[in-house]
Amino acid sequence: MSAMSEIPLPQTVKRAVPWWLLRHETMLAAILIVALIGLGALNNRFLTIDNLLNQGRLTTEVGLIALPMTFIIITGGIDLSVGSIVGLCAIMLGYSWKSFGFPLPLAICFSLLVGAAAGFLNGIVITRVKVPPLIMTIATLALYRGLAEGISQARSVRGYPEWFYFIGQENLFGVPAQLWLLLIAIVVSAIVLDRTTFGRTLYAMGNNETAARFSGLPVDRAKLIIYTLSGLMAGLSACVLVSRVTTTRSDMGIGYELDVIAAVVLGGTSIFGGVGTIWGTVVGLAMIQLLKNGLALTGVKGDATIVVIGAVLILSTLVASSLQRRREGV
Repeated sequence: MSAMSEIPLPQTVKRAVPWWLLRHETMLAAILIVALIGLGALNNRFLTIDNLLNQGRLTTEVGLIALPMTFIIITGGIDLSVGSIVGLCAIMLGYSWKSFGFPLPLAICFSLLVGAAAGFLNGIVITRVKVPPLIMTIATLALYRGLAEGISQARSVRGYPEWFYFIGQENLFGVPAQLWLLLIAIVVSAIVLDRTTFGRTLYAMGNNETAARFSGLPVDRAKLIIYTLSGLMAGLSACVLVSRVTTTRSDMGIGYELDVIAAVVLGGTSIFGGVGTIWGTVVGLAMIQLLKNGLALTGVKGDATIVVIGAVLILSTLVASSLQRRREGV
């Protein structure tokens, strides 16, 4: 089972080169460091602690969704509906509190439940009806966004109590509160993927789903769990986002699915399944967010930022792939 993105090498070379230098994540991290040094030289505000912590704050909403997305892509699946689930959960949080009269803690739980239910619907149709994940989640992308817009009727919800803004705007021990949430989620996800039978089942499904089924692995149950988890984490992301921006709107989360998938794939997770790590996803997230911030600080704005980031992402992928092929002697 090819669980990690370590590059296979002849034994003589393996003895001469530390194993961790051969990983996709290591090469990506090296490219990230070079980019950081270059952007830091162009603007002295970029590599400050305050700026880096603020970028961590802004990355949290996408990062929370990227973790279960790594699980899904490792199995060979995909979830394009996560951005719409964020919008739907944000609306359900605001309207269950403002219009339905729920206490805010109950409204938060309700919002998370809606997110989990949306992910469960994706999973149950994919596993029971055998609809391909791409088609199913494109359909629910439209469905969930339409529900959010229909329920909200283009109205926003504001005026949350002060305590609710803690998770989105305050610091804990000098670090943004939501960044602690993301760090805990990263550690738990990495342990689940690397150290548990469930994680090994996901890799087996991505390498050969038919073989995994014949081996007696609970393939459908694992799919149902990861799609439900994806919806739940999108709901959590919505709560953090509403807390940070202090308002609820139906257009929240638009485009998140592309940022999430870009970070996961850039981090070395194969879109064909069977390969990937949580740590690679974390490096991919950091690279995308810090490039956006560094370019903005150096005066690159608007469409030019998107073009530059896209070019760097392509270059990073090509360099990593080229190095891998060279080491494999292809």
